[in-house]
Amino acid sequence: MKIAIGSDHAGFPLKQQIVPLVRALGHEVVDFGTHSTDPVDYPDYAEKVGLSVARGETDRGILFCGSGIGA
Repeated sequence: MKIAIGSDHAGFPLKQQIVPLVRALGHEVVDFGTHSTDPVDYPDYAEKVGLSVARGETDRGILFCGSGIGA
């Protein structure tokens, strides 16, 4: 399965832990960022992941954010 993954700066550390697990389970990961803990706007990354799934480019999407309420 091809999985889109994205995060804001607050979700970045957790994303870094989960990506290897998803790959170990045999899935392909498409990482839309962010790639550091530098402040960013979460909607930019949520949009990238959501559009990738909506367009059929990836099968599923996972988002990590600092609020935990779901981007």
